[in-house]
Amino acid sequence: MTITKGMSIVDVVQNYPQTVEVFRNYGMGCLGCAAARFENIEQGAVAHGIDTDALIVALNKVVGKDN
Repeated sequence: MTITKGMSIVDVVQNYPQTVEVFRNYGMGCLGCAAARFENIEQGAVAHGIDTDALIVALNKVVGKDN
């Protein structure tokens, strides 16, 4: 499954633990915070001033979905 910006941060981390490092590298160290349970990737990225498209590319690359 390809990761999309509308997916829940928590769901992505639970299904793809290797994405934790990508989130942290992009400045989203909030994986344990309450907001991460309710926000999708785009909402979290916008809240942190992160380029959502670049984050999605990096997440899919680390899970092998970068075709």
